[in-house]
Parts: sequence; C-alpha cells; structure tokens
Amino acid sequence: MKLTTNREELVSKLSIVSRAVSTRAATQALSGVLLSAGESGGLTLAATDLDLGLQTNLDADVESAGTVLLPGRLLAEVARSLADPKVEIESRESQQDVEIRSGSSSFHLRVLPAEDFPKLPSAGEDAGLKMPAKALEESIDLVARAASRDDMRPVLTGVFVTAAGKEMTMVATDSYRLAVKRTELEQELGGEIEANIPARALRELGRILASEGVEEAQIWLQTNQAIFEAGSITLTTRLIEGQFPNFRQLLPESYEHDVRLPRPDFLDVARRVSQLAQRNAPLRLSFAPGELTVAAETPDVGDATETMPASFDGEPLEIGFNPEFLKEGIESVEGDEVLLRLISPLRPGLLQSVEGEDFRYLVMPIRLNV
Repeated sequence: MKLTTNREELVSKLSIVSRAVSTRAATQALSGVLLSAGESGGLTLAATDLDLGLQTNLDADVESAGTVLLPGRLLAEVARSLADPKVEIESRESQQDVEIRSGSSSFHLRVLPAEDFPKLPSAGEDAGLKMPAKALEESIDLVARAASRDDMRPVLTGVFVTAAGKEMTMVATDSYRLAVKRTELEQELGGEIEANIPARALRELGRILASEGVEEAQIWLQTNQAIFEAGSITLTTRLIEGQFPNFRQLLPESYEHDVRLPRPDFLDVARRVSQLAQRNAPLRLSFAPGELTVAAETPDVGDATETMPASFDGEPLEIGFNPEFLKEGIESVEGDEVLLRLISPLRPGLLQSVEGEDFRYLVMPIRLNV
C-alpha cells in the first residue's frame, strides 16, 4: 500500500474512528485502526471493540492498493503531531511496518495482524430507514444521559427506541430516573424500529451528527446489530438483549401538585445550593404556599439555603432529590418555565415543559432524615 493524503482530514477522521478502539481487549487487533486503500482511490479507516464499530472514508491519491492494521491511539497521536499538510503512507512488507512521511518527519509503525480484525456488519442492498438528523440528535442528547452505566444490569445501559409512521420515542432509565422523548417526524418513516440500542453508541452517533452537519441519517436493523450511516461515517453497534422495562407503568397516572417554576432561575438556584450537597447529600426542596426553599447540608463542610417564588398551594411539602439528577432534568426541559409534578415525599417527581408531554423526566426521591 502506498498513498498520499491531507494531514488535516486524516487527523479529523482518525479522531472519530479511534473512539471505537479498544484499550483493554485481549485481542491485539481490536486496539488497531484498519487502513484500506482501494484501486480506484480513497482511504477507508475502521475500528471496533466488538460492541461499537466506526468506519469512514477520506480522499487519498493511491499509488498502490492494500490493507494494513496499525495501533490506533499511536497512529492518531503521530498524525496530530505532523507539521506538513501532506502525508505519505507506505507499507513495507519486508520490515513488517508502515512508513509515515510528512515534510522532514518520518515514522515507522509496526503493523498488527490484519487477519485478526473482525469484519464489520454491512448495510446490505436496501436503502434503510431515513431519519432526520436534527430530531435524532436532539432526542439522543435528552435521553441517553438517563441510561445506566452499570454493566451489572445490561438492559438498562441502552436507550429503547421505537419508531413508526411519523412518530419516534426514546426511553432510558437507570432505575433512579427515567427520561422519555416523543418526537413527531415530518415525513413517514417507511418502516418500523424497535430496539434497545447501547447509550454509548447513540452518544457517539450524536457527536457524529453534530460534526458532520448532515440532514438525515440512514438506519438498518439486523439480527443483534444496528447500522447507522451519517455522511461519510458508518457506525455499527450490537443491540442489547433482554426485556426493557415498561416505562408507561413507571409513570404515575396523576399528581397532587403541579408547580410551575421559571426554568433559568430554578436551575441557577439548584446549581448554587448543590455546591454544599457533597458526599451523596440530597438537595432538599421545601414547598410552602407561594414559595420554594432549596437547601443542602454536608456535615463538616457547611450548608446552603435559597428561597424563590413558586406557584405552590396546599399543605407544606418537603422532598429530596439527587442534585445531579435534578439539575440534568431541569436542563433538559425546553422553554422558560418548567412544570414540577409531585405526589408525596416518597413518590417520584416529574419534570416536563408546561406546554406538553413530548419530553418527560421522572426522578426518584431520596428519603430525608428529619
């Protein structure tokens, strides 16, 4: 293999695919990036840790075609360090390495066994389902944060995605909070989606959609696999097996109190006071007619209290929440006002827009010591 390409584009594309490089795999090939140069020109980069796969193309003048597997992290670091805008890459079979030349710099990287690199799933011949990139990106941003990061319950590490007709719903929960986003699509989807997709993969997809600036993404669902294509980048991921919780059963049917709060003010107060909610201390919300007092206390550190107006009436109510979960919920709600729906100190609270239920964020309370 011998080719010439642009350093800036090489660095950009390596920064994307290297996110799928494994850092602790037993198979050495999973720590590499596969470079494939075709007879017709162009260079393909690919990496996978078996759960997530990323592949992309970039322009290159190919003198001779070929495929090599190079250490992914090291290759990305070397490419970033180069000073000249032109990069030459040439494999040297007798030395079992690849020479990278740029300006007066020259590097020799030992190749990894390319035959051990797994074959990534391919989309097939059908066109796939087309999804508006903006709707997909916004839903991922709101919902994926609520997915669990604990591999002890794999089914909760995913985002349950259902879509049909002109409607898409994404749901995620870590058993302490639940995020549900319903999106009305502008056009018919032309098929159906029902899959528990790893939140990590969707977060990567969200980054890709933001960076690529594409108007739509294509989706293919296969047995135990999902394939997403956005611009020049293809993302593949394993689907999560198991029964995702019925989120509709987790949402209360009615609430005792609906409290409208100015979202920016509520968020600012929560951020300020939560500085004193350390060592798993809760954020205390005390409601009285016409006002809300937010408080936090950490023994041997200090305490904080702030009061703000609130559209609350009825008997006083005090409830505690995880500070980070509550702040993320407030941040996720759109608009200038947030609706906080409450039942009792021991029942979950719901955050949503005052204008509708397209996004709902349920958060479990923390039992308070009186």
